[in-house]
Amino acid sequence: MHLLTNLCRLEFTETRVVKVPPHLGKLKNLKVVMNSFKVGHGKEFGIQRLGELNNLHEGLSIGELQNIENSLDAIEANLKNKTLLVNLNLRWGRNGNSIDSKEEENVIENLQPSKNLKELSIFNYGGKKFPNWLLNNSLLNLVSLVLSNCQSCHRFPPLGLLPFLKKLEISGCDEIVSIDADFHGNKSSSFKSLQTLYFSNMRQWEKWECKVVTGAFQSLHRLSISSCPKLKGQLPEQVVPLETLHIRYCQQLEASAPRALHLELYDCGKLKLDWITMKSLTMGGHNMEASLLEMIGSDTLERLEIEQSICDDSVSLKTFPLDCFPTLKTLNLNACGNLHLISQDRVHNHLKDLTIKECLQFESLPRNMRMLLPSLRYLWIQHCPRLETFNDGGLPSNLEHLIIIKCSELQSLPANMHMLLLSLTRLWIEDCPRIELFPNGGLPSNLEEMKLNNCSRLVGSLKGAFRDRSSLESLWIEELDAKCFPDEGLLPFSLTSLTIRDCSNLEKLDYKGLYQLSSLKLLILVNCPNLQCLPEEGLPRSISDLCITNCSLLEQRCQKEGGEDWEKIAHIRNLHIL
Repeated sequence: MHLLTNLCRLEFTETRVVKVPPHLGKLKNLKVVMNSFKVGHGKEFGIQRLGELNNLHEGLSIGELQNIENSLDAIEANLKNKTLLVNLNLRWGRNGNSIDSKEEENVIENLQPSKNLKELSIFNYGGKKFPNWLLNNSLLNLVSLVLSNCQSCHRFPPLGLLPFLKKLEISGCDEIVSIDADFHGNKSSSFKSLQTLYFSNMRQWEKWECKVVTGAFQSLHRLSISSCPKLKGQLPEQVVPLETLHIRYCQQLEASAPRALHLELYDCGKLKLDWITMKSLTMGGHNMEASLLEMIGSDTLERLEIEQSICDDSVSLKTFPLDCFPTLKTLNLNACGNLHLISQDRVHNHLKDLTIKECLQFESLPRNMRMLLPSLRYLWIQHCPRLETFNDGGLPSNLEHLIIIKCSELQSLPANMHMLLLSLTRLWIEDCPRIELFPNGGLPSNLEEMKLNNCSRLVGSLKGAFRDRSSLESLWIEELDAKCFPDEGLLPFSLTSLTIRDCSNLEKLDYKGLYQLSSLKLLILVNCPNLQCLPEEGLPRSISDLCITNCSLLEQRCQKEGGEDWEKIAHIRNLHIL
């Protein structure tokens, strides 16, 4: 390759090449892009082979650095003079062998990169201290730094002095017990450009002395701390609120949370929240409900999600006070085991999405929802077995999506749906065996999509649920306990898509029930093992797409070669028989 004297650019990217071609250094105008290099044993595959590639461009990941037998070989890589290399990844492999920490310290010291480097990542480094070129801030142009699984290091370099550092990720540094002022560089302007800061899997980290340096983190937008089980405090104080704050699995944390617009908190001890600027909050885990109960409300919060709340009964959230959040647009309550009801007394003009999942004690929706929640568009209720009925006053007239899943005691749908829910376009009902009938007057005429799963009695009442002006286009029927479907006049003429799925007892499709569906274009049959054949008269001529999956008896009859039902479907444009 070194004889190609006019070669200007050579790329080794996503290849299995492990041996660098010799003598490439003779091509003075050559630019080399090599995204990875794995150090092997012997001089042919050693780190020295990088030495003559002075024109390395863009980024390079050097792996298996534990294979360097002599730390002096790392000097021959000559990374310090590769001024066009802006992204460097240094990675050691761990195969269970003992670590010579002093030798690894020498290796990384000799891998000093150019001062032009902008992005640096160090993985699985086994030395007890970081290299001097990181300690003395030689890399002043660094924008991104990742330190991962440097498990033997006891202290961090003064990273706060890097003037252009925007992103810092630190994880798996298990010997770090305290992060003190040295980390910040003992200056009030430390981390002046930092926008994103991540800490994770710091198992011994107990203390962060972040308040000894005033004015730090002036540009910080995102702070994430996860899986730091011994951390007790402190946390930075922010004059300008963070964009996002993410804290998970920090069980001993007792501190005031930085001001933030968007928070995600899970299992993070007794964290005190500042509600003044908050716009969205996701919270869950042990004792998180206690933080919620201490609130006085928020006039800025637009989205609130509470999930998998685990706490002592003495601080259990049994009633959710919706009145405390007048600006709330989205409320998700997931697995709040002791929640009984949502209380509200005054008009709430902003809530659009309400989700209540796996709240086993939940009994009651807000009263007079139609008047108090006029902006509600989306309601999802799942696995709330104690909910028996909708409250007086019904659902808001602007409701567009209603999903009800695994509410075993729910006996009836909202009354007068056809008059009150004029905006409803999507209705899903699953595993609600006690609902037998649709309300008097039937379903809203603007309904476009409906799914009924394991509601055999309710399916039987479809015939009286649709009026002449039905807009229903898509219908899913799942886990229907019937041998023949659909009965004549059961489904509306407006259907364009019909899915029949997981009906183990279904043996026959009723021709009269299907033939009247003159607008039907898509028919999907899935997991109906006892479905024996298509109607003798065939399928509606309007069908242009037919999908048959896991219907073993029917699939045999629909084969082009020798299939008894092939002539009934041969005209259909798109056939998918699997």
